[in-house]
Amino acid sequence: MVWLMGFKPAILAEVPRHKGWQDPVFDRPEALTVNTAPRARFEGKTILITGAGSGIGRASALRFAAEGAGVVVADYNLPAAQETVALAAQQGLGDALVAVRGDVSIEADNVAMVQTALDQFGRLDMAFLNAGVGGAFGPIGEITVEDWDYTFHVLVRGVFLGLKHASKAIRERGEGGAIVLTASIAGLGGGAGSHAYSAAKSAVVSLTRSAATELAAHRIRVNSVAPGTIMTPLLHRGRPEKIQSMLPPQPWPDDGQPEHIAALAAFLCSDDAAFITGETVVADGGRTAQGMALFGTGASNALMQRAGVNRGSTGEPSVVHENPPRG
Repeated sequence: MVWLMGFKPAILAEVPRHKGWQDPVFDRPEALTVNTAPRARFEGKTILITGAGSGIGRASALRFAAEGAGVVVADYNLPAAQETVALAAQQGLGDALVAVRGDVSIEADNVAMVQTALDQFGRLDMAFLNAGVGGAFGPIGEITVEDWDYTFHVLVRGVFLGLKHASKAIRERGEGGAIVLTASIAGLGGGAGSHAYSAAKSAVVSLTRSAATELAAHRIRVNSVAPGTIMTPLLHRGRPEKIQSMLPPQPWPDDGQPEHIAALAAFLCSDDAAFITGETVVADGGRTAQGMALFGTGASNALMQRAGVNRGSTGEPSVVHENPPRG
């Protein structure tokens, strides 16, 4: 609600004021000051974070640990997950994190990741299902079935399996909790990703809504974050200057950083978001507000020049094929 010209709405002016009562805004302007002091919002709670070996997942693991949570740092690339734990140890948070290798597309691995939380910390309260890859790219007529299926195995099947097993563990504890999924602005419209990636992230947006309606009865909130262009290894592949030169400018002057999304995930898991579920929250520096054509349009679209599959920071090589000449 916005109150203009310093006047309170009439309905509030008519409310009788008890002796000693203060209006939180008009009588105490200092109440508007944002408290930036660290808070242990997650003390005594545990979160499972997938894709926590780099980028958004790593930043989130450090953020949740700093706010008091026990963190299962899960990643397909175990050395990367262990590096996240080592970074946390340098910040005095090493006891709060445990690294585990997991392929989110395999059900047994999801069971094991959840069990790690129960074994190490005795409970699971939250999950940030963030593991991802760039996946298949190229013209629709050049994408292989294998590359398309690989993309959906990681980005959709992996989220489904994470939701299935994390929600069961949280539900069995009977105290409610929160699950956050990583969607993308690519799932909200054309122009921000490849065909396969965009379709997979759109599925995550839809799953967010449907899962939220079921799990609300168990006081488990389900939301997703839709990042814009965030400077992670998945996006820049070790060449941030090159990707910055390729992308059109966004309205907000600063680059999107993994810590921006980590802060959003922490908010969505916190009691501050207690009445928010089934939502996909965009954090993109205004890109979707100005329209999306991140990689060009039509024949000039950079994602249409070659076909292949981007396996992200899994440690496995990506594959790129030059498109065959067209008559």
